Amino acid sequence: TTLTIFLILSFFLRERSRDRHKSRSKDSRSEKSVTINTPPAEPLLGDSAVRGEQVQDDNWGETTTAVTGTSEHSLSQEDIVRITKDLEDSVGLDCRRYFTLTLAVILGLLVFLTPLAFLVLPHLLWPERLQSCGTACEGLFISVAFKLLILLLAVWALFFRPPRAGLPRVFVFRALLAVLVLLFVISYWLFYGVRILDSQDENYQGIVQYAVSLVDALLFIHYLAIVLLELRQLQPCFSVCVARSTDGETRHYNLGQLSIQRAALAILEHYYCDFSVNNPALLSASKSRAAKHLAGLKVYNVDGEFPAAPAEGPGNNAATGLAHSQSRAMIAAAARRRDSSHNELYYEEAEHERRVRKRKARLVVAVEEAFTHIKRMQEEEQKKAPGDVMDPREAAQAIFPSMARALQKYLRTTKQQHCHSMESIQQHLAFCITNNMTPKAFLESYLTPGPTLQYSRDHWLARQWTLISEASVTSGLKDGSVFLLKCVDFNLVVTTKKIPYIQMSEEYIDPKSHKFVLRLQSETSV
Repeated sequence: TTLTIFLILSFFLRERSRDRHKSRSKDSRSEKSVTINTPPAEPLLGDSAVRGEQVQDDNWGETTTAVTGTSEHSLSQEDIVRITKDLEDSVGLDCRRYFTLTLAVILGLLVFLTPLAFLVLPHLLWPERLQSCGTACEGLFISVAFKLLILLLAVWALFFRPPRAGLPRVFVFRALLAVLVLLFVISYWLFYGVRILDSQDENYQGIVQYAVSLVDALLFIHYLAIVLLELRQLQPCFSVCVARSTDGETRHYNLGQLSIQRAALAILEHYYCDFSVNNPALLSASKSRAAKHLAGLKVYNVDGEFPAAPAEGPGNNAATGLAHSQSRAMIAAAARRRDSSHNELYYEEAEHERRVRKRKARLVVAVEEAFTHIKRMQEEEQKKAPGDVMDPREAAQAIFPSMARALQKYLRTTKQQHCHSMESIQQHLAFCITNNMTPKAFLESYLTPGPTLQYSRDHWLARQWTLISEASVTSGLKDGSVFLLKCVDFNLVVTTKKIPYIQMSEEYIDPKSHKFVLRLQSETSV
C-alpha cells in the first residue's frame, strides 16, 4: 500500500512538473521577438488610376522574404507602414530633441549665472570683511554687464535657431564645444571655491577681475564656435554628384569640410529647390511599353514539345541538338524583334509629342479666353457699386469650368494629374487674378514641371529620409565617398570627388618684345 501511494504521488508530481515546463516554454515562445524583413516598397502614387497601371512581377513570390516564427500574430506591409507613421507622429520621438534643448538651456543658464554668482556671493557670505570697491572696480561692473549682453545676443544668434532637421547622430563639434564650456565653468567654480570661498578673500576688486576673466574666456569660446560651426565649411573642398535612382536626374554641388550627415542635410535642402518633383507615372508608362514589346513575341515549336528531362545516352543527342537549335532560333527571333522595335518606339514617342502639343494648344487658347473674360468682367464691375464687386476667389470659381476640361486632358496626357488637385488649381488661379498676372504666368506651373517645393506637402512622398553609408556618418567627407539617401520610392545616390589642388605659375613677357620698327623706302609709294 505504501509503495502504491508513493507511485501515485510520483506520477502526479511528474505530470505537474511537465505541465509547468510546457507553460514556461509556451510563455518563452510567446515573448520571443520576431524580426520582420519587409520587401522593398513599391512607388506610391496619388492617383489610383495611375497606380493600377503598374504590372505586378510574376516572380514576386520567389523574391519575397519569408518570415517564420512562433508568433501568433502577423503583420502586413500596410500595417507596418501605418505603425511607423503613428510612431513618427507621436510625441515620444521628439523626446531626443526636447532633451537636447533642455540640456542646452541648463548649460546656458549655468554660463550666464556663474559670473553674477561670483560677484554676489561675497556680499552675502562675508559683507563686513570686504574692502570698498573703487572707481576701477565700478568700471569693471559696466564691462561685465556689456560683455554678458553681447555674449547673450551672440549665443542666441548662433545656437538658438529653429532646427532644420533631425540627424541620426550627434553633431560632434557642437558636443565638443558644450563639453569644453562645461569643463571650463567647473574649473572656474573649483578655483573660486578653494581660493575665494574657503579663505573669504577681502579683495573684492580681485574677485571682480576674476569674473571679468571668465566672461572674456567665454567670448573667446564663442569665437571658436563660430570658426568651427560656420567658417570652416564655407570654403568648397568637395564636389558631390547627386543622382536620383528612378529617372537619373543629376545635380552637382560644391561642399566644404562637412561630416556625412551634415552633407546629406545640405544635399536635401538643395534637392527640394533644384530637383523636379518625382513622377512615378512616367516610369510606369515606360515599363508598360517594354512589357508590351516583350509580350508581342511568340515562339512556336512545329516539331512537338521539348523533352522535359532527356535521359543520358547517345540516343538522346539528336533531341538535345534540336533543343539547342530551337533555343538559338528563339534568341535570333528576339534579336530581330529588338532591332525593329526602335521604329515602333520612335513613332510612339512622335505620336505622344503630337498629342501633347495638341492638348497644349487647346489649353493655351482656353486659358487666354478665360483671362479675356476676366478683363471684360473687371471693366464692367468698375461701373457697379463697390458692394457688388466680385472677389478673386469667386472670379476664379466662375471661369474655372471653361478651362477645366482642357487642363484635365493636358495633365492626363503628361501624367501630372496626381500632382495637381482642383482646389490647388483654383487657388493658383485666384492668386494670378489678384496679382494681375498673364495667362502665360498661370500656365507656367503646369507646362513646365517645377521643383518639389512648388507642390503641396502630400506629393513630396518623403516624410523621412534614411541615410545609408558604409563609413560612420559623423566622419568627414573624403574623395570617393559614396552614400545613399533613401526615400519611400526612390534613392539619391551621392558620389564625392575632391576638388583638385590648382597650381598656377606666372610667365613674364618683356614689354620690349612687342615693339617693332617700320622702315620706309623712298622708292615705295607709302
